[in-house]
Amino acid sequence: MNYMKDPKGIETESFVIIQDTIDEINPEYRFKNKTEEMIIKRAIHTSADFDYLENLQFTHDVIEAMNAFFKNGKGTIYTDTTMALSGINKRVLDKLNISYKCFISDPEIVKIAKEKQITRSMAAIEHASTLEGDKVFVIGNAPTAIYKILEMVQAKELDIKAVVGAPVGFVGAEESKEALFESDIPAIVARGRKGGSNVAAAIINAIIYQLDVE
Repeated sequence: MNYMKDPKGIETESFVIIQDTIDEINPEYRFKNKTEEMIIKRAIHTSADFDYLENLQFTHDVIEAMNAFFKNGKGTIYTDTTMALSGINKRVLDKLNISYKCFISDPEIVKIAKEKQITRSMAAIEHASTLEGDKVFVIGNAPTAIYKILEMVQAKELDIKAVVGAPVGFVGAEESKEALFESDIPAIVARGRKGGSNVAAAIINAIIYQLDVE
C-alpha cells in the first residue's frame, strides 16, 4: 500500500485540503488575520468539522491578550480536563516559561467538591483563584467551570487574562459559552454545542505556534 508516513507531511497536506475545502464551500470566506486563521484551521484539523469557520468567535482583543500573556512568560494555563492538558504542546510552553496545571483529579479538589456539593471543575476554579500569577483558563468539557469563572470575575474574586471556552455537550454547554461570549472577558468561544478538550487544546497550540520560539 502506498500512503504518507511523514507526520509533518501529513499535517501540511491536511492544511492544504482544509483550505481547498474552505474555497469550495465558501469561496468568499476571509480570515481576519493570520492567528485567527491558524486557530480556526487547527480546530477544523482536530475535528474535521468546518462549522468552526462560523462558530469560533473572538472577543475583546483576546488574541492580543493571549499573545501578551505568553510573551510575558510568568503565567499559568489552567485546564478543566487532563485530556486538554495532554493535548497542549508543553515543550513550547516550557520554552515560553508558562506553567500549566489541571486540578480535576487532585484529591483535595475532589474532597472540596464533595463537601460543597459542587463539581470538581468548579472547585478547581476556586482553588486556582487563590494562586499567584497571570491566568488563562482552557475549558473544553465543563460548562460549570465557565459559569464559576463568570461568577468569580463578576464578584471580583478572580483576575484572569483570557478564557478558551469550548465545552461540548447538551446540558449547559451552549448556554455557558453564550454567557462567556456576552461577558467582558477576552475569550475564544466555540458557540453552540460543539467543542471538546481536543478543540480547546488545538486553539492554544495554534496561538503558541505563531510565536517566535527558538
